[in-house]
Amino acid sequence: MALCSMTGFGRFQRDDGLRVQTWEVRSVNSRYLDPKWRLPSQARALEGRLEKVLRRHAGRGRVEISLILRGSADSAALHFDAGQAAALLDTLQAFARERGDSFCPDYAALLSIPSLWSSSDDDTDAGLAAALEEGLTQALEDWNAARRAEGAQLAADLDIRIQHMEEWVRQVEKRAPAIKEERFRLVRERLADILGSLGCELEEARFLQEMVIMADRLDVSEELTRLRSHLVRLRELLRSGQDAGRKLDFTLQECFREINTCGNKIQDADLSRLVVDFKNELEKCREQVQNLE
Repeated sequence: MALCSMTGFGRFQRDDGLRVQTWEVRSVNSRYLDPKWRLPSQARALEGRLEKVLRRHAGRGRVEISLILRGSADSAALHFDAGQAAALLDTLQAFARERGDSFCPDYAALLSIPSLWSSSDDDTDAGLAAALEEGLTQALEDWNAARRAEGAQLAADLDIRIQHMEEWVRQVEKRAPAIKEERFRLVRERLADILGSLGCELEEARFLQEMVIMADRLDVSEELTRLRSHLVRLRELLRSGQDAGRKLDFTLQECFREINTCGNKIQDADLSRLVVDFKNELEKCREQVQNLE
C-alpha cells in the first residue's frame, strides 16, 4: 500500500438527470481524523451515513467536505418552494422598511438558493442517500489519488535522506576506533608527563584499568547497531505505507536518541560536525513525516 499524504484535494460532479451534485474535499495534517462538513439542508440528515463513507477512505487529517446540490436542468419534476421564497422576501422587505430603505426584489437571485428548489426524487430518502454516497465515494477516490501522488514524492525525498544517514553511520563506524586509540595515546602521554615531573613512574596495570573504563565510555558500537536497525525500519515503513506516519515519527525520534548519544560519547571535531548534519537531516525527515497519514 502506497504512502498517503494528509494534504490533498479531490472533486467530483455528476448530473443524473434529477440533480447535480458537486463535491469538493480538502485536507491538511492533523493528529486525528477531524471532518468538517458543509452540506445543504437536504443532505444534513445524512451526515452520519456520509461520515461512514469518509472513514472507509481516510484515517487521519483535518478534512473539509463540501457539497453543492441543485436540481438538474433536464429534470421535468423540479419544484419551487414558493411559500419559503415569499417568507424570505417579506422578511427582507420588512427589514428595509425599518431602515427607511426602498426594496426592489431580485427574483433571479432566488435561482441560486438551493433550499428553494427540489426534485420529486428529493423526497425519496433512500434514493438521495444512495446517490450522495456514490458521489462522495468518487470525490474521495479522486482525493486519495492526489494524496498518494504527494505521498510518493515525500517517500522519494525521505529515501534520499535515509541514504545520507546510512553513509554517515558508516563514517562514524570507520572513524570511531581511530578516535579511541588516539584518546588512549593522548591520555598516556599526559599521565607520563605529569608523573615524570613529579619523579614518579606510570604503573602499567593501573593505566590499563583506567583504559578499560575509558574504552567502555567511548564505545558506540551498541548505539550504531541500534541506529542501523532504525534506518532499516524506516525503509520498511516507507515500503509498507499503511498507517506509517506515526510509526515513522517514533522511529525518527529513536534515531535522534542514538546519534545524540554517539555525539556525547565521541568528542571529536569532525564527527561532531557529522552528528550535527545527521540531526538536521532527522529534523527535515520529521517535518516531512508530519504530513503522512
